[in-house]
Amino acid sequence: MLQNIRVVLVNTSHPGNIGGAARAMKNMGLSRLVLVDPEDFPSGEAVARASGATDILDNAVVVATLEEALVGCSVALGTSARDRRIPWPLLDPRECATTALQQVELGGEVALVFGREYAGLTNDELQRCQFHVHIPSNPEFSSLNLAAAVQVLAYEVRMAWLAAQGQPTKMSKLETTAMLNTQPVTTDELELFYGHLESTLVEIGFLDPAKPRHLMSRLRRLYGRSAISKLEMNILRGILTETQKAVRGESHKRSKDDV
Repeated sequence: MLQNIRVVLVNTSHPGNIGGAARAMKNMGLSRLVLVDPEDFPSGEAVARASGATDILDNAVVVATLEEALVGCSVALGTSARDRRIPWPLLDPRECATTALQQVELGGEVALVFGREYAGLTNDELQRCQFHVHIPSNPEFSSLNLAAAVQVLAYEVRMAWLAAQGQPTKMSKLETTAMLNTQPVTTDELELFYGHLESTLVEIGFLDPAKPRHLMSRLRRLYGRSAISKLEMNILRGILTETQKAVRGESHKRSKDDV
């Protein structure tokens, strides 16, 4: 189960923090590290701070964008310490771990996303995460070292995983079928849906690209908290396609097997 959880560090400026994060991950049984546009990696300082977790660094995947880092994920949980203009589903570290384990039990992939040391994640990056995670630190001294933040979430994930070991490991045929019907959609599939939704709303005149008024942000929040399955996503994409055909005057007679 833990193999389906990846730790994503965005634009990390200090290589020592990458090494510290790798050490924190290995302490808690996590092994998949994804680095988005790190300023200095590979680095001897990262190796030194990893203190034996060099296998995590050796197998780390380096990508250019957060979008690439989230490919294949059904849920992304982004750490955030700031208030946002548009409220987003907010979890504490324990709730974050529970949500992550629930997703991997369904066969999904989960990303724990951490931002820059000096500024965290941007609003656009946070909008790619279905949930935001806030570590309730001392408000008089709330700034956490990046590796320490990774350690907090990794610890909670491990505790949730250990608690889950007492549950049955085999599913009945009925449970297996139910899981397939509720298999969560991935983050990249959601991004394709959002693009499809936006173009459709423009075509029908509901969205004015010149004056979007946060519409897509609000729709992202709506669908992001809905835990959409792959089957449900196919239905939504089919509705959008048929809507576009109707607007363009294209006729299509649906059969009983269309959905």
